[in-house]
Amino acid sequence: MASVVHENLPPVLDSKSEQPPSVFDGTTRLYMAYTCPFAQRVWITRNYKGLQDEIKLVAISLEDKPVWYKEKVHPANKVPALEHNGKIVGESLDLIKYVDSNFEGPSLLPDDPEKRKFAEELFSYSDTFNITVYGSFKGDPAKEAGPCFDYLEKALHKFDDGPFLLGQLSLVDIAYIPFVERAQIFLSEVIKYDITAGRPKLAAWIEELNQVDAYKQTKLKDPKGLVELYKIRYM
Repeated sequence: MASVVHENLPPVLDSKSEQPPSVFDGTTRLYMAYTCPFAQRVWITRNYKGLQDEIKLVAISLEDKPVWYKEKVHPANKVPALEHNGKIVGESLDLIKYVDSNFEGPSLLPDDPEKRKFAEELFSYSDTFNITVYGSFKGDPAKEAGPCFDYLEKALHKFDDGPFLLGQLSLVDIAYIPFVERAQIFLSEVIKYDITAGRPKLAAWIEELNQVDAYKQTKLKDPKGLVELYKIRYM
């Protein structure tokens, strides 16, 4: 893993930010939001590969996006988006694979064909996981979301050469942890549901990820704010 780099994070740009960054000038930029789990996937990947100097962060306000972002950068008006080699690459799962393949730094996908195959299965399930877990916030999380956490618990038993989903840390862990992080905060605080109860592998997985500097640097700074936001959004 790349050495730990502590960086000063840039300010959040909103509709009052009149001057956009100099786009398409050869600088590689990750347009993201500090609170967005999809953007967090790419942010973790960037950090783990030690690309803080190569990929500059541009933080966008999700609630009050700058007009120029849609007009000059990304017509879809979503984050994350990567400006690289004169083009914009979007969609977080595509982006983490793109960053892993196109930049220097430790690889985040194994060579083992069996692990690669399982990785694709886990990537494919991630949307179902997110939709089901977050949809359960309006219903019965233990009943509705429980099977999703059971799925991860079972997946964590497949390889015994490490505590992560493919044994060693990979893009698969990075794909899931931003959403698990938020679900754990909300379900514990509001529903009093412990997603790790009876799931020792999942508990160990979360604990191991909490020791990874590339992830720690991206964790939510305001969990109480998340809880209040999700109460409004889902309850």
